[in-house]
Amino acid sequence: MDLKNVKRGRIVEYVNAYPKAQFVAGKRPWEVKADIALPCATQNELNGEEAAMLIAHGVRCVAEGANMPSTPEAIMAFQAAKVLFAPGKASNAGGVATSGLEMSQNSLRLSWSAEEVDNRLHGIMVSIHEACVKYGTQEDGHVDYVKGANIAGFVKVADAMIDQGLV
Repeated sequence: MDLKNVKRGRIVEYVNAYPKAQFVAGKRPWEVKADIALPCATQNELNGEEAAMLIAHGVRCVAEGANMPSTPEAIMAFQAAKVLFAPGKASNAGGVATSGLEMSQNSLRLSWSAEEVDNRLHGIMVSIHEACVKYGTQEDGHVDYVKGANIAGFVKVADAMIDQGLV
């Protein structure tokens, strides 16, 4: 955080300070063997070819931390290989949820402690995970989090429409 936000430094400076970290100039991070990959910079930063590299290197989990950083081809590759893939609409929902909690506090003229906000956010994220598991578990027990998140989202909208008498 200090290197990025205060010193406005480059990643190579981090690697110089922490030699176990790896940085290869002119290459993309998806070429590095890893158990977990976290695409979180920009939309479409991880493509199908790079997903294939990660899979070949034995990646076990890919969790998005941005809006659509993996291309549809990358997502399909992870799904086909049964790599645990957490789509941003589920794994990156904490920021949106926190904004919602802030709006609730403002609207109700409440002031929650940081611990209360964390507890509420934790409950929201657990609920999202449970919904993904509920709707995304396949016959072989593998959880397709993309399917689970999509179906859970549709169910939530449909339930709201029913509650409002629109359906």
